[in-house]
This record gives sequence, structure tokens and C-alpha cells, in this order.
Amino acid sequence: FTALCSDDFQKLKALTDGPPKELKIRLIKVESGDRETFIASEVEERRIPLEEITIKNTASEIIRACKGARVKGKFKESYLLPAFSVKPVLTTEQPIPQEKLNPPTPSIYLESKRDAFSPVLLQFCTDSKNPVTVIRGLAGSLRLNLGLFSTKSLVEANGEHAVEVRTQVQQPADENWDSSGTGQTWPCESSRSHTTIAKYAQYQASSFQESLQEEKGSDNEEEDEKLATNSENTTSNSSAPKQKPVGKIIKFGTNIDLSDPKRWKPQLQELQKLPAFMRVSSSGNMLSHVGHTILGMNTVQLYMKIPGCRTPGHQENNNFCSVNINIGPGDCEWFAVHDNYWEAISDFCEKHGVDYLTGSWWPVLDDLYRANIPVYRFIQRPGDLVWINAGTVHWVQAVGWCNNIAWNVGPVTSYQYQLALERFEWNEVKKVKSIVPMIHVSWNMARNVKVTDPDTYKMIKHCLLQSIKHIQILRDQLVAGGKKISYQSRVKDEPAYYCNECDVS
Repeated sequence: FTALCSDDFQKLKALTDGPPKELKIRLIKVESGDRETFIASEVEERRIPLEEITIKNTASEIIRACKGARVKGKFKESYLLPAFSVKPVLTTEQPIPQEKLNPPTPSIYLESKRDAFSPVLLQFCTDSKNPVTVIRGLAGSLRLNLGLFSTKSLVEANGEHAVEVRTQVQQPADENWDSSGTGQTWPCESSRSHTTIAKYAQYQASSFQESLQEEKGSDNEEEDEKLATNSENTTSNSSAPKQKPVGKIIKFGTNIDLSDPKRWKPQLQELQKLPAFMRVSSSGNMLSHVGHTILGMNTVQLYMKIPGCRTPGHQENNNFCSVNINIGPGDCEWFAVHDNYWEAISDFCEKHGVDYLTGSWWPVLDDLYRANIPVYRFIQRPGDLVWINAGTVHWVQAVGWCNNIAWNVGPVTSYQYQLALERFEWNEVKKVKSIVPMIHVSWNMARNVKVTDPDTYKMIKHCLLQSIKHIQILRDQLVAGGKKISYQSRVKDEPAYYCNECDVS
């Protein structure tokens, strides 16, 4: 072991301040008769102004342009170019006719496994004009054993597994009354607690039994009413049948993590039967290139419900697509709105004092219709798969007793990539942490995926260009300010890091 002298430390310090300046020399061979000589020629590197840099430039040209630029303060430019936009143009000048405010939901009926694996299905689901697609009979055509996700199977597999519980007020799907019961409102609050799969299963079963008893009682009352009506002694003032109490408190078992391949091996293996674009993991899924686990996004989550359980209004994290399969035995009712209208819905949330990105809200349908916003409304039956396209705003309520499984996918399309990056930037503006580290994902995509779509290719390349600019300018500013930069190596499955103060990645 030899101690380093101070000169060695100075050399190490010098290297941390950035690479030393070099003069590039090119040796040109000159032949003269039998002799060969070399002329040393300096290579002049042309520096392009930063504002003239495009995706056609090389990385070294970008870095030289950044070094030549004198940027004061924080450098901030968008990772997206408006010129690359692929979003459908929405004309809002003409009011939408009443019948078009409730458009029919695209529903695809699969008759065979070949239908499920048809490229036409992928094309239809990811078309920017279709905010939501219901795929009927998917479980039957693929012979999916959804019984693996039934409450009975879940209890047998792992009864002590954790369940997040949301306590809610039961009410009709198209209504959302305030606490006083005097009018409809947007905020949709619920309290959070925790239980286990086995305990929630007991609650689910007892709720069903209770309902059967109520139904039996209600039938008897109706029979009594008929007899009373036919009786000679019945007067016109006979008492009206009892009404079911409104505002019953119910519990929703949500965000149940099925990511562990050891605990949930049969369940996760069964989902491999799905077409590649719907799978939890595939090479054509951007979320498979994150490099680490994002619970509920690139892993499966389970939801256990009784009638009235609500998933409030939202867009998926970073506007990614989502897949939701109803296990049954009951139905779910869905509401969906195209991404084009998310800002109008955000304005409604602000008006009603609830945060669009982080709050809990349930849209008042009349407000949406008056604002000329079309709403897709449909029933998801057991075995049906709901495909939520990029950016679609949606909210869901259980009609019966059922379980659902869901996860996110990121098809490599220009529409999906643009919306994901737009929400990444909007989250930054609103000081909300992006669940998906989009810059990190973009670099991984460039490394791992051959992007054939020209629009997606341009968008990713522009994002990487902007990323280099941000990093190089920040680095130069730190070095100029006398700050030491240390290289931080990465290990497998290590997450992307965000600033603790501003949530910028």
C-alpha cells in the first residue's frame, strides 16, 4: 500500500473538474516519389449555435453547442416539439347533439383465439380516436381460468395477504351527493384502513348473504302488499312499501399486490395466455423497459368489491393504457371520457375545490353534458376485458359482488409516447411526482427497442436530445460554481431517482 502524494491528489481533482481540453490533429499522408511523409493538420470543429441544434445533429455536436452557450439561470426546455404532435384535432365550436353526448362504446366480440391475436385488434385498441374498447368473451376465447382469481382461490392461496380498504358511501352510479344530501357534488372522499384477503372475503360473503335476506324480506313485503290491495278491508290509505335505506357505509378492498411470482405463480402464468400487447410484460411494452418494479403498473393488482364500490375519476399514471378484467360473478359499470377533454374536467375539479391529479372526485354527469363533453357508459360483465387507451379519463362502480384484476401497458406508439411525456412535464409544473421516469425510460427504449414508427422515433430522439442539453448545461454550471460531481453507478432493479424537494427526476 503506497500513500498517494499531494501531486497525485491534484491530478485526481483535475479530472473531476471535467475532461482536459484537447487540440485534435489529423495526420495527412503525402506521397512524393518513393517517399511518404505526413503533414499534421489541425481539425477545426464547427460549433453550431444551440438554437439551431436538431435531431439530425450528433451527440458531440450537441455537447459542443451546449459548452458554447452561455445559459443564465435554470435551463428549461420542453422534451416535446409541437411540430411532432399526433393528437387528433378537436373542434369544439359546434355543440354536440344530445344523442352524441352518450356515444356507443366500441365492443369487440371475440369468437376464437385467432381473433384475440389479430394485429387488427391491437390497431383498434390503440387508435387515438377510440378512448375505450370492451373486449367481450375474451376469457372464453382464450380459455382463461379466471377462477384462479376468485375470492375462494385467493383465500386458499394467500389468505393473510394485505388489502387496502376504502370506506365509502353507497349510492347510485350516476349520482354523487354531498354529506348533507342536499345536492350533487364532485369531491368523493373515503377513509383508508387495512385488512387481509381472508377478512375481506368474510365481509364480501356476509354482505351477499345480507342482501339475499333483504331481497327475501322485500319479496314478502311485496306479496303482503298485493294481498292487502286485493283485500276488501284495504283502504286507499294503505301504507307504502318500505324503501331501502340510502347512504349505507361500504368497504372496498383495493390495490392488492399480486407481484410476487412465488406467491401467485398459477395466477400470473395464466395471464401469459393474453395477446402480447395486453400482457403485464412484453418487449413492445414501454413499462417493461423501466428497469424496476412499479407496483400496479408493470405488476398486477387485484380489487375485491361489493355493490357500490367506487374507483373515482382519474387518468392512469403518466397517461399509460390500462387493462382491466372482471373476474365476476357480478358486473361493473364504467364511465369514460376522451383525453381531449381532460383539461375541462380538471377545471371542474378546481371549481369544486378538489385536486385533479391527487384528489378523489366523481364527475356530475349533468355538468359534463352541459359542457359539451361526451361520456361513454357501459357494463363490464365477468370475463370482459376493458382496454383504457392512453389518457382516457374514467371512473368505475361495482354493480354486483366481483373481483377485478388490472395493470398498465405502454404500447410503443406515437400517441402513447406523446401523452406520457406531456403528463410527465405537467406533473413537474404541478409539483407532482411522476410514477414513470419518462426520461430514464426513453434512454432504455433507445438502447433496447428498434422503433420503426417514424413519429415515435422522432419524439424519442428529440427527448434524448433535450436530455443531453439539460445534463450538459447543468454540469457546466455546477463545475463553474465549483461543485464536485461524483459518478453514481447503478445496480439491477435500482429505481430512477427524483429530487426530494421538487419531485423532478
